[in-house]
Amino acid sequence: MLSKSTSSREPHFFSQIDVVHSVPQSRPAQEPLSEICTLMRELLSAQSRQNELLEELISQVSQSHRRKAVELALWKRANPELADFCRRAAVKLERVQTDLLSSITEEVEYNAETFLDSEFALNEFVDRFGMKFIHLNTLLQVLSQLGNAPDIQFQQNSETRKDA
Repeated sequence: MLSKSTSSREPHFFSQIDVVHSVPQSRPAQEPLSEICTLMRELLSAQSRQNELLEELISQVSQSHRRKAVELALWKRANPELADFCRRAAVKLERVQTDLLSSITEEVEYNAETFLDSEFALNEFVDRFGMKFIHLNTLLQVLSQLGNAPDIQFQQNSETRKDA
């Protein structure tokens, strides 16, 4: 058995904590509230500015999309037969793209391990399918946009300006 004297010499892992209720320094009660109000006003001001910038950005993007849609509609109106040919060609190219994707995924399924082990095999795969796929996608996007251009009803006064 250990005596009390030896146990008191051992370090204590827990120390005593003194909890004292302290009174805040003598500041007027209104000062913290005014600081908080000032910070809140600054936050609201910054948020309002951020909202204004977002609205401006949305407006710019919307104008760009509307302008593009109008230009495509004008092109479609000027070239109705070509627009129809573009639409039909896009449908046919979608089937070609599907077949190419099927070939690509089949090749990857059977040769994934080889691609991991051999840089030559991977480069050969990319050379065989990469550029063909990229160019096909580009052609398909252009034909789809031209063939599926929106039919926009133009305002009467914009048409009269063109005639004048």
